[in-house]
Amino acid sequence: MGTIVGGPLYRTESRSGGSILIQENIVSAQHHGNTGRLVSGVTSLPGWSDTGGDCVSGVLTADAVAPTGGHSAAGDSVIKPGYDPALTNGDLAPLRTQTWTSYNFFAFWMSDVHSVGGYVFAGSLFALGISASQVLLALLVGIAAVYWLCNLVARPSQQTGVPYPVTARIAFGVRGANLPAVIRGLIAVAWYGIQTYLASTAFVLLAVKFQPSLGRYGNAGEYGFLGLSLLGWGGFLLMWVLQAAVFWNGMEAIRKFIDFCGPAVYAVMLALALYLVVAAGWENVHFGLASGPPKSGFAALATILSAIALVVSYFSGPMLNFGDFSRYGRTFGEVKRGNFLGLPLNFLFFAVLAVCTVSAGATVIGRGEDGAIITDPVLIVDKINNTTAAVLGVLTFAIATIGINIVANFVSPAFDFSNLAPTRISWRTGGMIAAVGSILITPWNLYNNPNTIHYTLDALGAVIGPLFGILIADFYLVRRRAVVVDDLFTLSPSGTYQYRGGINPIAVTATVLGALLAIATVIWGSPYLATFTWFVGAGIGFAVYLVGMRYTPRHLIYGR
Repeated sequence: MGTIVGGPLYRTESRSGGSILIQENIVSAQHHGNTGRLVSGVTSLPGWSDTGGDCVSGVLTADAVAPTGGHSAAGDSVIKPGYDPALTNGDLAPLRTQTWTSYNFFAFWMSDVHSVGGYVFAGSLFALGISASQVLLALLVGIAAVYWLCNLVARPSQQTGVPYPVTARIAFGVRGANLPAVIRGLIAVAWYGIQTYLASTAFVLLAVKFQPSLGRYGNAGEYGFLGLSLLGWGGFLLMWVLQAAVFWNGMEAIRKFIDFCGPAVYAVMLALALYLVVAAGWENVHFGLASGPPKSGFAALATILSAIALVVSYFSGPMLNFGDFSRYGRTFGEVKRGNFLGLPLNFLFFAVLAVCTVSAGATVIGRGEDGAIITDPVLIVDKINNTTAAVLGVLTFAIATIGINIVANFVSPAFDFSNLAPTRISWRTGGMIAAVGSILITPWNLYNNPNTIHYTLDALGAVIGPLFGILIADFYLVRRRAVVVDDLFTLSPSGTYQYRGGINPIAVTATVLGALLAIATVIWGSPYLATFTWFVGAGIGFAVYLVGMRYTPRHLIYGR
């Protein structure tokens, strides 16, 4: 197929009945003396001949023969001279090597699931009023759907070695991709602040437990600023600095952190659950946390469907973000194996462990002041009359929250904001913009106002669905998995993803329509219907984009 110059190493991988070349270490490449474009993910190319053309999935044949290396905190990348600086930096360019194994992705999902929010979410599912077996069925179906959807999202970035904001250029255009980047970045900033605040409450509880005199500094009215107490500020800034320190050391440090964090948190969770179960007695551990008899008939079916939707919606953010991590996958098979271990197996085990902890905790420490079962693990640990258990538990949940916050809400906006101005905003700078923004929005005020958080975050979250639907429709049905990687980094009018001035009007229209109808279910729909917001947005975004790309006259899309 061609002559390789400069001693690069290649391996061959069979995919979809064909054979494609995967870049391991590129120095330079030449295809019969002719230059072509970097094309990813196709086993046969239209117009391929042995006298020149496009090379496949990482074989570099750009206008200039020698690419430059882009070393950054996000990984070593290949930057070719033809790449436009307005679209390129070392963080966004295709990776030189992809090294993550299935264990790394397994640990990623462990870190994503193990959090205070994850505990509360899992426990709340068992309090929906249906039987434990029905809850487990809903969990199994929901997490199987998440596993399948994550694999769909993973392939474009793993195949090309670029993060989500760059793969979004395929559907939205090289300029239009800033729309999903901004949307996703704003959502992540909001959740980053809220998760940091929730984790900081663990330190506040621990401080007061050991030094009760500090309790008065927890009064925001007497010792507070912008609605947060002096003690609260201390806990929040401590968590903020710890997370920033891990992030600042780059993706390799993040990988090592989550590799350790996932199993370490599990070890403490198992110890906590065992302690509570032994103290309560196994006969007092129940998987049904709802009061009264379980629902039956249509009411039970509706609740099961709602539980399935809740599981998918809970993972909708990390699902869309997953390309930022799958780009590091050694092979797509490694990604899928890691996802299987980290999603169906890990989540089901975590859910059972969480409900055992919550149920046993109700016997050991009692219920809350309102008579409801306490599902917040920080409050459970705080009420345990064992200093060692309390310290270990609080520190563990703080570490767990750092893990989920970094993988779900720190890395992704770093790429998103870097995509807006690659020459001015690096991955590190983008992450710190998100971190500073998480303080400016005063997340404690947002979290403590249920109506505000409901309408703000649900409305922003409703936009995730259309973005997901558009990505899947474009990559699998419109492009048939063929991506001209070089054209993701060019502003040339002849570039594949230029559309109209760098913006695909069909993608923008699909996003707006999907988001408006999804938001309408939040504002004007019933609480039950609002559960399916993500599905409404994803379905409409998928359908509008697919129909628009297939039936809209070409000149209206591409301007030529």
